[in-house]
Amino acid sequence: MTLHSIETGNLKLDGGAMFGVIPKSMWQKVYPADENNLCNWSMRCLLVIDKDRKILIDNGIGNKQDEKFLRHYHLNGDNTLEKSLAKLECNLDDITDMVLTHLHFDHCGGSIKYNKNGVLVPTFKNATYWVNNLQFEWATRPNRREEASFLKENILPIQESGQLKLIEKEGEFLPNIYAKIFNGHTDGQIIPHIKFKDKTIAFMADLFPSTAHIPMPWMMAYDTKPLITLEDRKRFFKEALEEETILFFEHDLYNECCTLQMTEKGVRVKDTFKLKDLF
Repeated sequence: MTLHSIETGNLKLDGGAMFGVIPKSMWQKVYPADENNLCNWSMRCLLVIDKDRKILIDNGIGNKQDEKFLRHYHLNGDNTLEKSLAKLECNLDDITDMVLTHLHFDHCGGSIKYNKNGVLVPTFKNATYWVNNLQFEWATRPNRREEASFLKENILPIQESGQLKLIEKEGEFLPNIYAKIFNGHTDGQIIPHIKFKDKTIAFMADLFPSTAHIPMPWMMAYDTKPLITLEDRKRFFKEALEEETILFFEHDLYNECCTLQMTEKGVRVKDTFKLKDLF
């Protein structure tokens, strides 16, 4: 097995939304904002190559949304999903398994594309798409809080393609890849845990968007159930500290991975590093 960080580009989001009740005077010291209060965030994905399997976890925002939609997010950076895969001599058709942590547009927008006839089709024609069953039901009947993040053109064509497979419980769903389910951000968010040699790497999605979100109350305003997020984090921390889990960040522009430690102030970052530094 080999693991590869896949950069798909960056987007900008309001710092207040990303840090919730935490005052800007505090969060701007650890995660900078521009003059418009926008912070820059990565849309970093993970490729797991295991024998004849090429497993991609999340796929970024994609490129099919119109300019009116995209201008709200100030996309930036030179990386794309295709470019990053090409650096590994891999292409979209090589992906055998597409794991979606949840179905917000910045995590699954690359799942579907327009073909030459203008028809929406799966981007990964040879892949099984893995989603938690609660999240799929939640996303296809969106609540008013999240409906702007659940775009039907990203979701329904997966089901229509016949390539969708639902994960109904926690546990191993692919060899050495385990689904842990957390519901505070959105119902049925999967945090994949990869067993790699003697280590466990957790793909953090939106449970912890960045190292700046590690302190317990530093949560996003986007979380639909913040009190459940607190319980999610408590549960995650207990296991992560016991197993010395490595956290891989999807949205942290400045830090790719970290380990954790318990301090007198609670759980905090121990070390930060690149995924490649593990090998």
